[in-house]
Amino acid sequence: MAADSMEIDDSLYSRQRYVLGDSAMHQMAQSSVFLSGMSGLGIEIAKNIVLAGVKAVTLHDTKRCETWDLGSNFFIRKEDVLSQRKRGEAVCPRVAELNPYVHVDVSSTPLDDNTDLSFLRKYQCVILTEARLSLQKRVNEFCHSQRPPIRFIGCDAYGICVRVFCDFGEEFEVSDPTGEEPKEIFIQSITQDNPGVVTCMDNQPHGLQTGQSIVFREINGMEELNGATRQVSVLSPHSFAIGDTSQLQTYAHGGFFVLVKSPKTYRFETLERQLCDPQVLTPDFSKPEAPLQIHAAMLALDTFQEQHSRLPNTGCVQDAEVLLKLTEEVNATLRNKAPVNTELVHCLSRTARGTLPPLAAAVGGLASQEVLKAITGKFAPLQQWFYLDAIEVVRPLQSLPAEEFVPRGDRYDGLRACIGESMCIELHKLRVFMVGCGAIGCEMLKNFALLGVGLAKSSGEVCITDPDLIEKSNLNRQFLFRPHHIQKPKSTTAAEATKEINPDLHVDAHLNKVCPATEGIYTDSFYSRLNLVVTALDNVEARRYVDCRCVSNQRPLLDSGTMGTKGHTEIIMPNLTESYNSHRDPPEEEIPFCTLKSFPSVIEHTIQWARDKFENMFAHKPSMYNSFWQTHSSAEVVLQLSKPSPFPIRHFTFVVSMARLLAGIYNIPYSEKDFSEEVVTRILSGVNIPEYQPSEKCIETDETAKKPDHMKMPLSSEEEREAIIQLERAIATDVTPERLQMSPLLFEKDDDSNGHIDFVASASALRAKMYSIEPADRLKTKRIAGKIIPAIATATAAVAGLVALELIKVVGGYGFESFKNCFFNLAIPVVVLTEPAPVKQTLIRDNIYFSIWDCWAIFGHEDFTLSDFMNAVREKYGIEPTMVVHGVKMLYVPVMPGHSKRLKLTMQKLIKPSVDRRYVDLTVSFAPEADGDEDLPGPPVRYYFSRNGETR
Repeated sequence: MAADSMEIDDSLYSRQRYVLGDSAMHQMAQSSVFLSGMSGLGIEIAKNIVLAGVKAVTLHDTKRCETWDLGSNFFIRKEDVLSQRKRGEAVCPRVAELNPYVHVDVSSTPLDDNTDLSFLRKYQCVILTEARLSLQKRVNEFCHSQRPPIRFIGCDAYGICVRVFCDFGEEFEVSDPTGEEPKEIFIQSITQDNPGVVTCMDNQPHGLQTGQSIVFREINGMEELNGATRQVSVLSPHSFAIGDTSQLQTYAHGGFFVLVKSPKTYRFETLERQLCDPQVLTPDFSKPEAPLQIHAAMLALDTFQEQHSRLPNTGCVQDAEVLLKLTEEVNATLRNKAPVNTELVHCLSRTARGTLPPLAAAVGGLASQEVLKAITGKFAPLQQWFYLDAIEVVRPLQSLPAEEFVPRGDRYDGLRACIGESMCIELHKLRVFMVGCGAIGCEMLKNFALLGVGLAKSSGEVCITDPDLIEKSNLNRQFLFRPHHIQKPKSTTAAEATKEINPDLHVDAHLNKVCPATEGIYTDSFYSRLNLVVTALDNVEARRYVDCRCVSNQRPLLDSGTMGTKGHTEIIMPNLTESYNSHRDPPEEEIPFCTLKSFPSVIEHTIQWARDKFENMFAHKPSMYNSFWQTHSSAEVVLQLSKPSPFPIRHFTFVVSMARLLAGIYNIPYSEKDFSEEVVTRILSGVNIPEYQPSEKCIETDETAKKPDHMKMPLSSEEEREAIIQLERAIATDVTPERLQMSPLLFEKDDDSNGHIDFVASASALRAKMYSIEPADRLKTKRIAGKIIPAIATATAAVAGLVALELIKVVGGYGFESFKNCFFNLAIPVVVLTEPAPVKQTLIRDNIYFSIWDCWAIFGHEDFTLSDFMNAVREKYGIEPTMVVHGVKMLYVPVMPGHSKRLKLTMQKLIKPSVDRRYVDLTVSFAPEADGDEDLPGPPVRYYFSRNGETR
């Protein structure tokens, strides 16, 4: 985004624009940020804010690259360590590569208690990492005292504990605290009275509060209200008063209202004032006292550093006891306090010199979002502390000998100080399958590289797959990709970039979808070699399929996803938790066909109508046309043609985009000059537009009606005669086979030069005008028509970090109580950590239970009959099936005619497996305890066609 012209590069920022909005994007493009400390946490923040598109970032650091840094800073390379390069100079060009619109420079000037801080006045936001508390207080006081204040953020990561502190000044105005798009509520009636009373359509709750303001749209009759803002006084959940309407016209029908968002002012205290009475966010309600406990422990750690000029030594009992005593002293000074957590303090002391890269990624995402809030005033800021610990990661490791955590002079020393050598080795040996290499996938690969997951020398492997190619819009979040990677495969490119971070990784990149069609590649044998599966997907259907495969093969699954500033993680463990398919989101509501065709009422209806028109005219019909001529040898044998449907219109954008698309499908060459305003206007001036004649159509009112099948639509006799006449003319002009080919268009939302969005936007706007609906701008149309999911790098980094923390627990074989699912919304901000849902045990009968993870197994042979199968189930599991189904085929249902004869047939004959098929999963039911009750469900029964059929 060029700050001078203030134009937003939509091809790069489109997903983020839907999160932040153009106003915030423009403010970012004029803001400069100072970031001190190029540790793992600092580089995470740098990455995220540069991807977001601020004007300038100064990276401040005074240290030189060490081997240790290779395990936490993904932009430091081995050659940087060997040459003793300064960290800032090493990472600066690599950070700058992330976004050509952001100016990135570096500073290595000492920042201490004697530094003149006046240089900070040119920045809108200052972030300190790796800074002593005394320096943070001094810089914060300076920033707070400026007019306007410089927004200040302090971030620290020590071993298992992290903190973020925000001070945005005494009065910080936020334009939009939530970022949620206000709902359009339809109106049933408005009284002509003082006060006038508005009643919502169909008793829909309005969700308003007295004193809020709303704006009216598309009202018929009382049209003076259209565009007017009125303050409301709530009367009931479905009605409210809006002041005097007695002098307005009588309300007729229609219209809706939308909440007007009001700015909100937040007040902040300085770091010094907040130390004794901190205002904290509570992320884990299972341990509500944790934030205050971490606050006291980390302040004690600050004091320890001031007194000893070092951090506690790893595994040193004396240092741990000193830190515990300091924590008790600090805790006594707090106004709002919690009991000192001795275990937490000891773990913090032992790990303080170390680093957990996933924890830095998670809190780096949150801190980066606070930076964007600070410079844009978009979303509610953190007030004022955020604390998070990963004690569940290290709790089971406390009994290990001290030698486990001793440095060995390699890139994993920081990680080793937290989780020990044995766990590091297990990570190196790990075999992971990750599905998807988009935004979350890139972040996960970075975490794998820093953790040393899947090293070649340890026989580990990270297998990744993604069929997609890199687009420019990906570069705003998928930080492993650069402009020269556009149109290259995501998976192979991401694999190469990951090996630059850690050359020892073994990454096997595929270009396949993971779906039923690729089960020949991703077989049960393939899954049996894996330790766990990670999904980095953007659709529910693919998640459900991968989940089924993981349940079937008893493999852990780590799932995550984001939408805008929201994110979730879900940990799925065999025999411990429910699976992804155990819960189902409500299906996306489809717009009824009759609404699209005849009764549009909101802009989404007209956009979907225009999108359907595009698909029908420029994809479906040309494809049908090509198929038609592939099955007919010549024009002479053809008796029917598709009915033409001209749609004359004066709208310039519509005419140009329609003409461009028609030229494309008919293979007509053109140049951009052909569509210049001058040329098009000249041609249109000579067009004789026929007088409009309404067609005699039957208006569809049935909401259950489906879209018609164009392949089966009958033609009238008149249409048939017209088609034959056109064919005769075509034959007379000697039509060649080449001319009988059309070029169907595949809708592409991200190419602004192809005219696809121009067509949908202009067609939608015209239809909206016809139905008195307020048109949408091009950006909104693109989001709705393209079904674009808003996305931002901050949320992506946070979910990937949280997932990678759980990965360590999976590798360690931790118990159920150690795992955490997470939901967060960085906009509000809220972070909620919860235990996964425990697996449910379902009673069949007679004290026989099963869960979603159970799969009974029966081994057969060539002559094994259905009767043998049922007897084998009874003998092995103590209960006899009453019904057996394979997919949609009923193998045995007692009440079905002739099914009793099937008992003598072999399983081979009934199922007819393919040659390479080793087993099938059968659905079985069991007899109820009482007659008349429904059959009882059971687990799938895996039938192997032979003893050696364990794999397929």
